[in-house]
Amino acid sequence: MSSLQSLEIAMQAKVPAAKLVLQQLPMVTEITLALIDSAYPQAELTQDQVAFLMDEPPYWAFCWASGQVMARYLLDKPEQVRGKTVIDFGSGSGVVAIAAAMAGASRSIALDIDRNALQATQINASLNQVIVDTGDDLNSLGVDPASSLLLVADVFYDRENIPLLERFINDYQDVIIADSRVKPSELAGMLETARYHSCTIPDLAESGDFNSVGIYRKC
Repeated sequence: MSSLQSLEIAMQAKVPAAKLVLQQLPMVTEITLALIDSAYPQAELTQDQVAFLMDEPPYWAFCWASGQVMARYLLDKPEQVRGKTVIDFGSGSGVVAIAAAMAGASRSIALDIDRNALQATQINASLNQVIVDTGDDLNSLGVDPASSLLLVADVFYDRENIPLLERFINDYQDVIIADSRVKPSELAGMLETARYHSCTIPDLAESGDFNSVGIYRKC
């Protein structure tokens, strides 16, 4: 059984009969990811399965709007990451870590507590012919935050994560955030430097408010 097949089986525990398919990102055509097929059988899910999917979705099976925007930003501005150690916090599919590696980061690290997300990142990195280190604990990766760039895409949708921002700003040499679900005023110590229009892949027909993604830099 291939790694992709085993990952698909893990996804089907939450979304029965769904498939992982290789998809080129419309906004970042340089990157191809293994993502859930847009035709996954939503109508066939039971009420319990829908509730479970809403509470604990396979985040790594989607490329969220903010991740796609961050990837585009890094590939358009490779000087932001070139020659640096870069950490993609809450990496999901790994799209941001992959873009950082493609843009010339000396080391690109995908950090996530979900082992399926880390497996997805390794599969996607291989698809895009880049090397990305993965882990669930930064302390085990031999990284000095004070000399590293932290990338945070689509993490602050969960308001419980916002208190992490102060620690990020204090601990890391630099921080870049991409997010569509928080107001700029909620990101103290960060300055909005760009704004893009994007959507999640596959498209979840989310509120238009979630299609406007801001890029924020540490002040």
